Amino acid sequence: MASAFSFDVGTHGRVTGALYRAADPITQATLVLAHGAGAPRTHPFMTSMAGRIAKKGVDVATFNFLYAEAGRKMPDRVELLEAAWRAAVATVRARGGLSKERLFIGGKSMGGRIATHIAAANEGLVLSGVVLLGYPLHPIGKPRVVREEILQVRLPMLVVQGTRDELGTAAQLEKLLAGAPRARVHAVEGGDHSLALLKREGAERQEHALDAAAAAIAAFIAAPRAKSRTRKKASVKQAARGHRDQAMNERKR
Repeated sequence: MASAFSFDVGTHGRVTGALYRAADPITQATLVLAHGAGAPRTHPFMTSMAGRIAKKGVDVATFNFLYAEAGRKMPDRVELLEAAWRAAVATVRARGGLSKERLFIGGKSMGGRIATHIAAANEGLVLSGVVLLGYPLHPIGKPRVVREEILQVRLPMLVVQGTRDELGTAAQLEKLLAGAPRARVHAVEGGDHSLALLKREGAERQEHALDAAAAAIAAFIAAPRAKSRTRKKASVKQAARGHRDQAMNERKR
């Protein structure tokens, strides 16, 4: 069950958001997700994915851009979209009760694309990674135009992309990101831009595909902390080994 909140985007207006709390958190992290160009945060895709990720153990916050909150269909200009993102990050950081040791940002299509702008700008927001759901590699109907700003992101990044996404397939994203060691692609076999499979694949396969995507996102977010614990354990073991060696040398003396 999601809980609602709201915040101001500077002097431009007020927008709403929703929190999806993890019942059994697997990491001290929160993922902030923005919606795509054609639908608000209440679209079934957004509520479904946010809920699935929360069930996998990660707190999730979603929010509306200004145009969506006002019920308009035409997206705001890029500057306003970015302003909404910065306000959302600040709001989540200031909110009590959330896991904020590490903060990840991302979103569906356009929401994720603007998240890459925020992550690449690195304006002191202290972000831990980026999660993209259907990155719009090409504008609609312009397959030769490649949006390469995603390459400016230096943070760990997971792109969840369908293999038949008309705005850029998983294979195309893997090729583009081949030289980015901190980025990886989770391919949704048969998925379109909304990760939807063909109807003939059946509801069970669709459910499995979305659940697998949510699991991949949760694992990606939890992985850095797991590695940190591993390094800490290794350091402890190394220190203990050093103490034992020192004690043995002293006895030999």
